[in-house]
Amino acid sequence: MGRVRVAGFSVSLDGFGAGPEQSLENPLGKRGPELHRWWVGTKTFRSMFGQAGGTQGVDDDYGRRSMEGFGAFILGRNMFGPVRGEWPDESWRGWWGDNPPYHAPTFILTHHPRAPIAMQGGTTFHFVTDGIDAALERARAAAGDLDVKIGGGVSTVRQYLQGGLLDELHLAVSPVMLGRGEALFEGLDLPALGYRVTETAPSELATHILLSR
Repeated sequence: MGRVRVAGFSVSLDGFGAGPEQSLENPLGKRGPELHRWWVGTKTFRSMFGQAGGTQGVDDDYGRRSMEGFGAFILGRNMFGPVRGEWPDESWRGWWGDNPPYHAPTFILTHHPRAPIAMQGGTTFHFVTDGIDAALERARAAAGDLDVKIGGGVSTVRQYLQGGLLDELHLAVSPVMLGRGEALFEGLDLPALGYRVTETAPSELATHILLSR
């Protein structure tokens, strides 16, 4: 059985994993894209969208690792899209177009059922209405010997942290202060939950920190 990991999760210096006022126009919240500068210019990121070039080095190494070795993904509903409440129709199919970057079964946490959506490239979105444990059980079964990635957002990561269900958490701490937004660690005692820093590596645009238990 593989591990359960968060990888490539960007966070501000003041602990926010997304900016305030998330919307269709600002899916990462206001100023949220500033957290991801370390990632979007890398060779790995650009190649995911069929683009040439991009930077190599520390950020690219961690970015590549954040997408390798996974057999299933779990996302919160806000990560899938801006729709709230009951699904009004079947038109929203994610932020990523016809070929999302997951290429594996991807489980969406929601309170509102919906039929699975098979996308190009091997991604199928499954909608799970019975909580984080049920989603993880299904994701583990789908992943086999590969790892399960908890892809976010902040609320989803916090729930898996609080449940003691994460084996590893890779944070990319960006040199940005947002002041407001979704706080990743507020009220969490990470040492008491068994986490310790096992790896660090700085770059110009982020400090990469690996927490393990």
